[in-house]
Amino acid sequence: MEIVKAGLEHLEEICAIEESSFTDPWSRGTLSQCIQGKFAAVLVALEDGDVLGHAIFNVMADEAELYNIAVRRESRGRGVGTALLQGTMRLARQAGAERMFLEVRKSNAAAREMYRKAGFAVCGQRRNYYEAPREDAMIMDIQLGERA
Repeated sequence: MEIVKAGLEHLEEICAIEESSFTDPWSRGTLSQCIQGKFAAVLVALEDGDVLGHAIFNVMADEAELYNIAVRRESRGRGVGTALLQGTMRLARQAGAERMFLEVRKSNAAAREMYRKAGFAVCGQRRNYYEAPREDAMIMDIQLGERA
């Protein structure tokens, strides 16, 4: 498996993973603009040319925000999400970020555990942040330092 910057040739697979992973997926247009670097950066995990998952993040000055990580259902539990997370942390640090934030559904125990294992800690909560279904978000952050 390799982690690389996404290109437009990956858009169809990213859209399919997004649709199957989230109740409120990002639109094709927004994903396309992110891949082109207009709003964010997108990484993909590739294996034999197939996209196993993707991560979307952005760096603003000395802070980064991880918008989402999504992994193809049949590839979950293989470390794909962790590899994407490590890739975002590495690139954010290289871009000058000292701290990374994210929001995660309170009920998403698997993602919260992955972030915790990577060194993220809960630093807040956003009430009723998510829709479909309505749910609180846990805000997590990490000091990137030498970890990334």
